[in-house]
Order: sequence, then structure tokens, then C-alpha cells
Amino acid sequence: MARIEVLKTWKLFIGGAFPRTESGRTIIVRDSRDRVVAHCCRASRKDLRNAVEAARKALPSWWARDAYNRGQILYRLAEMTESRSSELLDALRAAPDAVTGRTPTIAAARAEVEATIDRLVAFAGWCDKYPQVVGCRNPVNGPYHDFTMPEPTGVCAAIPPVSSTLIGLVSVIAPMLAGGNVVVVMAGDGNPLPAMTFAEICATSDVPSGVVNILTGLREELIPEIAGHRDIDAIGGVHESQEERTTLESGAADDLKRVHLLDAASVDWKNGLERESPWTIEPFTEMKTIWHPSGS
Repeated sequence: MARIEVLKTWKLFIGGAFPRTESGRTIIVRDSRDRVVAHCCRASRKDLRNAVEAARKALPSWWARDAYNRGQILYRLAEMTESRSSELLDALRAAPDAVTGRTPTIAAARAEVEATIDRLVAFAGWCDKYPQVVGCRNPVNGPYHDFTMPEPTGVCAAIPPVSSTLIGLVSVIAPMLAGGNVVVVMAGDGNPLPAMTFAEICATSDVPSGVVNILTGLREELIPEIAGHRDIDAIGGVHESQEERTTLESGAADDLKRVHLLDAASVDWKNGLERESPWTIEPFTEMKTIWHPSGS
């Protein structure tokens, strides 16, 4: 008799652990031939709350690390991504692209994995350098030095695109992490397998528990919850429709979240000059001004 393959059920990634969703629901992932290749937990509103709580708990220690150490951790994440590049390639090709409807070729998937690794290395390098780009010394009339320097915003909700599910995901969260923020990622629509493979990479690298949290769920269900959650400090990523943008901006207006969204259709994720700029970090920072006496 033919053997029945045991399909993997991917769990959520919250606080460094892999819990099942409290709702018991799953998302079925199918390949281009409509065959079931995996199941992913379908995150609920309570799962989002748990992820935000884990992120909030992890924020003080991540914030307190010096920028050089954060760069070392992101570089280690790139190393671990490199070592599991073949798994990421398989994950990218496990299901068709949500926009084109086609399964990526081996060459295209390999190029995306390599670009993802390079992006992590780029932001590892920016960790201790971007404050010099976005900060400044201010001219003042008096015996003072006056400096403006960036600090993390806090807990950021990351909304990656439904296409480019690996390079888009990393391009959204890497600037947040480089700036000292902690993230809660929503990655369920499209092909969620690259995101969950990346979650396993985070769990086995030097990333502290709770700094990165990844939920697989439906955008139509989780976006309104993210918009209205009062313990999320900033929202970043992309909107796939004007309705999503309106929902996120309207919800954020109630508690003054910082919202920085790009139109998914207009972003070239492989454009390193644009997507690896230190100005992608700046939207998820707060500027602090310090006055210091300079003598008579």
C-alpha cells in the first residue's frame, strides 16, 4: 500500500516558543496542483494579544543592548539563514505566488533567498551607524551642545506583502530590529511557509525570546485587531488595498500609533539602494534632544 505522507502543521512563534493557536483553527497551504502541502495555525485576536505581551516584555532588554551587539545578532541571523537556504528555497516553491499564481522557478527562489541574506547583513551593518545619519548636532545660541538622536519607538506590528513572502518579510522587519524595536509579524495570506521557516531560524539564532513574534493568520481578520490594539506603538509594512490602509490609519488615530505603510504594488523588494537605506529605519524611531553645557 502507498504510504500516506504526514504533513507538518506549522505553529505560531510567540515569545521564543511555538504554541498552537488557542482557537484550534488552521490555514491549508496548497501547491500549484491544488495538493495540500502543509497546515498553518490560524491566529486569533487572543494570539495577537499574547504576541504583543511577549514583545512588550522583551523590549527593555533589547532596547538596552548597545547598537554594536544588535548588529552582531542580526549578522548571526544572516549566518543561520545562509545555513538553511535550501529549506527556504523549498518553502518558497511549496506554493504558488499569491499575485502571479505561478510557482517561483528554482533560479528566482534562489535569488530571493540570497537577496534576503544580503539584506540582513546590510541592516546588521546599519545598527551602529544609522544614528549618525538620521541624528544631528543642532546649532544653538548659548554655551551648550545640543544633540538630536534616535531611540526605538517600541512594539511594532509588521505587515509584509502577500507576494515576495521572504524578501518582503525581512525587508519590513529588519529596519525595525536595527532601530532597537521589537516586532509582531502578521504573515498568513499567500504562502506562509517562508515566514515560518524564518521563525525557526530566529528561534535557533541569537535573537532573544520575544523580540520577533510571527503569527500566521488572515489579513482581513488580524488587520482590524492590529489597528485597534492600544499596546502597539507603530505599524509598518505594506497595504494591499486602500481599504487596509484606511483601516490601519483610522484605528491608529484613536491612540496615536505611528503608521508607515507602502503600496505593495509599487515596491521593488530587490532594489538594495532603496530598501537598505537607513531612512527605512527612521520611521520607527523617536527623536530625543539632549542639551549639555559646553562651558563659559
